[in-house]
Amino acid sequence: MITLAIDTTSGTASCALTRDGRLLGVSTVDGILTHSETMLPMIEQMLKNLSLTVGDVDIFAVTEGPGSFTGVRIGVATMKGLAFGSGKPCVGVSTLEALAENLEGFDGLIVPVMDARRQQVYTAVFNNGKRLMPDSLLPLSELCAELLKYELPIYLVGDGHDLAARFIFSDERLAGRLRPTPAALIPHSAVSAALIAGEKFASGEYVSDRELRPLYLRDSQAERERKERESK
Repeated sequence: MITLAIDTTSGTASCALTRDGRLLGVSTVDGILTHSETMLPMIEQMLKNLSLTVGDVDIFAVTEGPGSFTGVRIGVATMKGLAFGSGKPCVGVSTLEALAENLEGFDGLIVPVMDARRQQVYTAVFNNGKRLMPDSLLPLSELCAELLKYELPIYLVGDGHDLAARFIFSDERLAGRLRPTPAALIPHSAVSAALIAGEKFASGEYVSDRELRPLYLRDSQAERERKERESK
């Protein structure tokens, strides 16, 4: 089974191909162009390098959110478009779960963090492959309160790494538990999404291209501003 996975939920654009859980190829870019400009050429070049076509793909996987509203929409729309009419399954993967997969095998609390602005992060907590907290939008102060429930080393991963690390270091109760995450494992990676998608497909967790939907943890800025105007 060949899985094509993409992640466009942050500033990093990433795509990967796996066959039965083995990595075939990966391409990752963190540049000035938008994901709508870079993702399809990245996929096309990766397939070409492997002498494959979109028709060879068996599973279309995408990080469905949370993350940048525009990025999430681009990723889901891209996968829906590539899978359209093929009858092949689509798998949506939590962006935070995919980030945690980057640190699979690490001993401690795995804490994916994505900068949601205003001292807030999209986050969750994992330990030994088990989810301890659902995907959430939290102020950093509330994330610290959540981490205080456990007495384990803390590893941060994701584009909110530096922001969260500074905040945790300022809390003397947590600072000593924070461990360094290898720099290569901090960014978003479609490889992790592909591996999780293979497991989800095997357990029957997949949808059609029509059923694939983005996952948001809050309203868009435009929607929040509209609600604020209506409440006045």
